Amino acid sequence: MSQENRDFLEMAFHSIRCFGDDGRLDAAELGRILAIAERDGVTDANELRVLGNIVARIRPDEIDAAMRAQLTDIARKYGLQVPGETHA
Repeated sequence: MSQENRDFLEMAFHSIRCFGDDGRLDAAELGRILAIAERDGVTDANELRVLGNIVARIRPDEIDAAMRAQLTDIARKYGLQVPGETHA
């Protein structure tokens, strides 16, 4: 019997802790959340949905050079819209 991947739940709980800690998400924290999604080699629809919701909560004032690099990589790899970028 196949067991559903629950990594998306771990991603969500981790993001709650990160945002709850200081109200912000930094590039290292986003990297750890992304690593949860990528660790099994497959990023499924639930993980993409959660990742998109997390990214959507990042405020422009939180985006430094390291965060911009993370967000650019996420947009490139997964086609998600990230703060400060538009897709034509």
